[in-house]
Amino acid sequence: MLDFYVTVNGYGDAEIEIQKSRFISYVKRVETEAAATAFIEEIKKKHWNATHNCSAYVVGENDQYQKADDDGEPSGTAGKPILEIIKKNQLKDTVIVVTRYFGGIKLGAGGLIRAYGKSASAGLKAVGTTERQNHTCIEVTIDYTFIGMLENQLRMQGYRIEDKQFTDKITLIVLEKVGQEEILEKKIMDWTAGQAILNRGGQMYVDTPISFQE
Repeated sequence: MLDFYVTVNGYGDAEIEIQKSRFISYVKRVETEAAATAFIEEIKKKHWNATHNCSAYVVGENDQYQKADDDGEPSGTAGKPILEIIKKNQLKDTVIVVTRYFGGIKLGAGGLIRAYGKSASAGLKAVGTTERQNHTCIEVTIDYTFIGMLENQLRMQGYRIEDKQFTDKITLIVLEKVGQEEILEKKIMDWTAGQAILNRGGQMYVDTPISFQE
């Protein structure tokens, strides 16, 4: 798992008109190449009568799966500018399909590149982007007498309590950024005078929505 990356929030779409042609962009977060291609096919079936359904995606921790498809537009004028918008914004696990209904006015190569790029950006603005930060789940087992104080300290310092488990003691599952676990563990031991039992569990991503920069 990566410590940190940026992707889209989920699913979104947007429509713009350029020189009487309709450009409808569809954006989705995907985690596999198969999911990306399935989404592209879904949009193509939805808009089977469109002039073009152009697409691009970037998938994988190391961006190892990338593809751009012009779907009949002149080579390099549709799929590539869509892909460049994804890469410009440093997005991972993202697929974009731009559907075009021709309006009767030819745009030329430069016009097409600008139109498909603008449409892809409009789609990204509609769906929004998010930072995904990898966190370690730290299990904190304490006596019930510590719970009020500990929860208060954790919340005051912005820590997220993911879960609570109740037995003869109470176990909190607290999230801390990967690489900073020792900082939180020291704080907890100080707050509880060394009475807490700590164990590191698995890892999970925490999403934080951010403003899309055009």
